[in-house]
Amino acid sequence: MNPALDRLQSYPFQKLAALLQDVAPNPRVKPISLHIGEPTHPTPEFIRRTLADNLAGLANYPTTLGGESLRVAIAGWLKRRYGLHQIDALGEIIPVNGSREALFALAQAVIDRSQPDPTVVVPNPFYQIYEGAALLAGARPQYLNTLPAHNFALDFEQLPDAVWRRTQLIYVCSPANPTGRVMSLQEWNRLFALSDRYGFVIAADECYSEIYFDEAQPPLGALQAAQHCGRSGYPRLVVFSSLSKRSNVPGMRSGFVAGDARVLKKFLLYRTYQGCAMSPPIHAASTAAWQDEAHVVDNRRLYREKFAAVTGILRAVTGIGMPDAAFYLWLDTLRDDTEFARGLYQAHNVSVLPGSYLARDARGVNPGRNFVRIALVASTADCTEAAQRMATFFRHHRTDTGAA
Repeated sequence: MNPALDRLQSYPFQKLAALLQDVAPNPRVKPISLHIGEPTHPTPEFIRRTLADNLAGLANYPTTLGGESLRVAIAGWLKRRYGLHQIDALGEIIPVNGSREALFALAQAVIDRSQPDPTVVVPNPFYQIYEGAALLAGARPQYLNTLPAHNFALDFEQLPDAVWRRTQLIYVCSPANPTGRVMSLQEWNRLFALSDRYGFVIAADECYSEIYFDEAQPPLGALQAAQHCGRSGYPRLVVFSSLSKRSNVPGMRSGFVAGDARVLKKFLLYRTYQGCAMSPPIHAASTAAWQDEAHVVDNRRLYREKFAAVTGILRAVTGIGMPDAAFYLWLDTLRDDTEFARGLYQAHNVSVLPGSYLARDARGVNPGRNFVRIALVASTADCTEAAQRMATFFRHHRTDTGAA
């Protein structure tokens, strides 16, 4: 067996299940699950209808590159969303079966194992696929801690020149999972300069880009930042996007990669052998989804309602504020995060994810410790009820510990 498999850690949700397996939750209240980032808003009817209307396509093998109609629809969306002057639908876009498989596959295509100690840089905390992709590509992960003292920004100075010289790939996530922070143009410019100096590929995970709170101020995207910086052809930049959160279709497994045509040409070659291709019914439904924005605006309205309700309740006892974007709250627990998750589940039947499960110890700190990730994906009523239970839990904790 591949020995690199032994280097993979248990997935965060497996760790949470083990943490809670011997805990009896409060039976007097219904369970509310806020630990997993799975959208639960209804899938728009027009997407369901388009999928059903194209089931005849199951009789045909799909192409790895995807049909031109979908790539043109994605290019049109990118131009409208980010004001891009140029994006080549035929050479700079590839539809994929969700961003997860593509984020993993890119590392397998990019990493050159013949080089000494190939390195992949990941933010810390992070989406676990980044680390697994690095390890199974034969690379060493290096972690950039994102800390509250620096507003959870990526501090590129944490890593010495020797590490950057070995780096072949960096994963970034903006809006970030779990903090919701959006990278600024200045940060992108700094990262582009590092990529130019050291030659590494940037994998920009933007699966939360369409969950934000001010319709007049959508989050800055990586391709948009590259255009602002005059980077023609998006050198060494690949962006990953998905319909899962934007359009509430996680089960469709539909997204795209876009960016540097030279990188995507090699990535397509890898995918041809990997056997990933989008089925024709999903292709048709995805085309329709990228061409419609009304359902996305309505989706954001539902998240705004939940964030307003939940932060209004929790702010009084935690001081928590709004994230820049995405559908998570990154909550300071004021105590050990695993103890908090166990205690909240036992007393109030609410499940949240310990932040330490999303991070690794790096340079003497686990930046997820004493935080929990709260996914506001349940109904507004359930999210509000969960927030009220959490506020009660915080108040009791302060009383029990004698905290002010």
